[in-house]
Amino acid sequence: MVNKRNFSALLCARKKHFDADTAALGFEKELWESANILRGNLPSSEYKSVVLGLIFLKYINDSFNKKYQELVAEKMGFEEDADEYIGEGIFFVPEEARWKNIKEKTYDPEIGLVIDNAMRAIERENDRLKNILFKNYARPELDKRRLGEV
Repeated sequence: MVNKRNFSALLCARKKHFDADTAALGFEKELWESANILRGNLPSSEYKSVVLGLIFLKYINDSFNKKYQELVAEKMGFEEDADEYIGEGIFFVPEEARWKNIKEKTYDPEIGLVIDNAMRAIERENDRLKNILFKNYARPELDKRRLGEV
C-alpha cells in the first residue's frame, strides 16, 4: 500500500521528470476536488489512500508517456523496452496500466478492478514498487461511479 512516506519518497525521486508547468494547472485544486468527490462515500482516513494512489498512477503515466513519445520520435523501436525507462529513473508502465486505457473505462462498473489490475501490472514491471501500491479499488464500499469521476 502506498503510505505517505513511500509516496513522498517516490515523488522526490522522480522530481527531475516532473513537468514544472503542472503546478500552474491548479494541481492542488484538482486534488481537493478529487477528494471531495469521494468524501461522501468514505472516511477521510480511507479516501486519502484512494486519491494518493490515483495521483501516483497518473504521475507515473505522465512521466512514462513523455519518454514514450521521445522514443517514438527516435524511430528506433525501443518505446516498449522497459530498460529505456528504468535506466532514466522512470517507471515502466505496461499497456494495461496506461492512463489512456484506464480513462476509456472510466464509467465501466468494473473500474475498481481495472485500477487494481493496473497497479498490479506496474508492480510486476517495476521491482522497486513491489507490494507498495494501494490495490483495493474494487472493494464494494467504494462507489465506482464516484471513482470514475475522480
